[in-house]
Amino acid sequence: MAGRKDTFLLVVLCGNVVMLLAGVALAPETGTANRTDMYSWIQWVWELLLNMSSVVVLAMVVNLLLLIRLVYTRRKSREQTVYVNKDVACYKTPSQDIPTPHLSIFYGTQTGTAKHFAELLHSAAQDRGLMSGVTDLAKVTDPEDTFIEEMDPGSVCVFILSTYTDGQPPEGATWVCRWLEESSTDFRVSKTLLGKLKYAVFGLGSSEYGDNFNMASRKLEEWLQTLGAQGVLPRGEGDQNVAGSRHGSLEQDFTVWSDELLGAVMSCQSQQGGCCKEESTESCQCKGSGNKQGEDKEVQYESSSDEGDSQSDDGDALVDVEDLGAVMNKMKQAKKQRQVEEEAADGGRRKITVKKKGGEPKEMITPALKKALEKQGYRLIGSHSGVKLCRWTKSMLRGRGGCYKHTFYGIESHRCMETTPSLACANKCVFCWRHHTNPVGTEWRWKMDDPQAILDGAMKNHYNLIKQFKGVPGVKPERMAEAMDVQHCALSLVGEPIMYPQINTFVQLLHSHRISSFLVTNAQFPEAIRNMDPVTQLYVSVDASTKDSLKKIDRPLFRDFWPRFLDSLKALSEKGQRTVYRLTLVKAWNVDEIENYAQLVEIGKPDFIEVKGVTYCGESKASSLSMANIPWHEEVVHFVQQLADQLPAYEIAAEHEHSNCVLLANTKFKKGSEWWTWIDYQKFHQLIADYTNSEGDRMFSAEDYMAKTPSWAVFGSREQGFDPQETRWYRKNRKDISGC
Repeated sequence: MAGRKDTFLLVVLCGNVVMLLAGVALAPETGTANRTDMYSWIQWVWELLLNMSSVVVLAMVVNLLLLIRLVYTRRKSREQTVYVNKDVACYKTPSQDIPTPHLSIFYGTQTGTAKHFAELLHSAAQDRGLMSGVTDLAKVTDPEDTFIEEMDPGSVCVFILSTYTDGQPPEGATWVCRWLEESSTDFRVSKTLLGKLKYAVFGLGSSEYGDNFNMASRKLEEWLQTLGAQGVLPRGEGDQNVAGSRHGSLEQDFTVWSDELLGAVMSCQSQQGGCCKEESTESCQCKGSGNKQGEDKEVQYESSSDEGDSQSDDGDALVDVEDLGAVMNKMKQAKKQRQVEEEAADGGRRKITVKKKGGEPKEMITPALKKALEKQGYRLIGSHSGVKLCRWTKSMLRGRGGCYKHTFYGIESHRCMETTPSLACANKCVFCWRHHTNPVGTEWRWKMDDPQAILDGAMKNHYNLIKQFKGVPGVKPERMAEAMDVQHCALSLVGEPIMYPQINTFVQLLHSHRISSFLVTNAQFPEAIRNMDPVTQLYVSVDASTKDSLKKIDRPLFRDFWPRFLDSLKALSEKGQRTVYRLTLVKAWNVDEIENYAQLVEIGKPDFIEVKGVTYCGESKASSLSMANIPWHEEVVHFVQQLADQLPAYEIAAEHEHSNCVLLANTKFKKGSEWWTWIDYQKFHQLIADYTNSEGDRMFSAEDYMAKTPSWAVFGSREQGFDPQETRWYRKNRKDISGC
């Protein structure tokens, strides 16, 4: 509009100059006038005034016409307005110049979820007759040119962005985000660089990460607004934590937001084409989202009217395009103010909705999670538990050898049930073979199932999986019969089993069925470790020896993960039963920290230290690990030997070459020259029964139920940990993926 005003002033100035020159040209001749004759002078002045007055009148007429033209043009331009209706900002343009709506969908992803959502939005847009395209932010090499090209009147840029470690964007979106950040803070870059860009942002994250929840998408929107871009819809937030999700799951959060977005775009398109039947264009009554909000539905977005602004109580105000930035900034400030008030009312913590209608906690397993886990071979139990058949169970059914726990501790792999009462975990380890489909959390927020129902469901599903091998070539009938009587339970399937509030009751039920318990924890819940009743063998995963490397490898949710880690090791040292450190070696990540590992051993004083090379589980978008990070068995042995040199009370006791695993044991399990790392399971069940009957008075120690290790399992034997009663089976061009 400023440009039009300047043009008008220039035209008026030029017109007046022309009129002045014309007046001078029309002035009467003075050469013939007798300058000494007063009458002649008066006559000449009179003629001059007449000529000039006609020029002035003509100039006034011209100026008036130009002014009328300017007013008409300005009024016409004001017909392009913004309709603000609570949560949707809509553009109305004259019907003779309707831009074609187009969604340019950009996504930044680490595991593929954002890409999946982008494709869903693309498909939904096409179903509604809208033009759309999908672009990976990793492929945007020149953000400035890319976004400037998206400034067409009918174009809306949609950004679907996940948050990775420490609130950072995914690796593929780092360059675009860095450019936006630098441009927004560079005084040389105009703050209206993206002034004509219309955008919408949806973030993917987990509220369990606290202040880092959806940090990447929040920053992205902040940078876009700083550069003048105009939001057409409040930023959407998808929460992977079902307990905190506004609509029950990450997928449902996106579905609701995408419906709002498409409804807004369709509504704008309809308004541009004259969806309102009224002839008047003063206000359009079309709802921006296209859907009427139910009375019991949570308010998704805030607007200035929601914040009690007396100047916009009607909620249907028409706002000039020039004022859109101020309106959106006002909405953003109001939303921030509401968040501050909520945090203050909640003791400084982010307010999270944890209950559904009726006050019931939400279920941990969402439909999308159920589909992903079942695809990986899990059998789900209730709302938060699962069971899966370990590859070593299948192997021993055929007489092809057992897992490393068979070699180290004497379990029968074909009689071992691998399960968990909690699919949720407090870490997202880079080497996790579950590909991060499981939920994450720092405390129990979900609906809780009965432990007896979990055990019954686990055993039922486990036996059904075993039955599927009936008649399979190579399966031994006697092994099939034995497998239908579970003797061991590996609580290490997925997630953090110790998070389950009734974990003690669940373990007691296992023991009542004379099933031994091998419980693995990620060393983030020290109090839960202290409160844990005796188990057959208690593990903590020690994946790194320093704060920085642990953060890099485990990617924990807790901010105080390192104090929790150290306190968990101290809690382990207070347990009287068999305790184990489980170390996973990742080449180029944690193999050069021998002295630091030795210091951690002094803190927890475990009975055993299992050192295992990380297993290659195929490509995972959540991790950058490759075959280059997989250590050879000789490298693992070398690491363990170096570690043993730092620990006078420990020696290498056993190895399982097939699993690339070596066992360090405290010398208290060595009688003379013989190792006693195996477990006397019958003795354990007797001891745990006495403990239970005495209500905890009759405590026992690890030495009370140890058994002699066979020679083939001892380190340095020719068998390298392979049971000679089994038949060695060599696979060709196949990847080995161990489960337990």
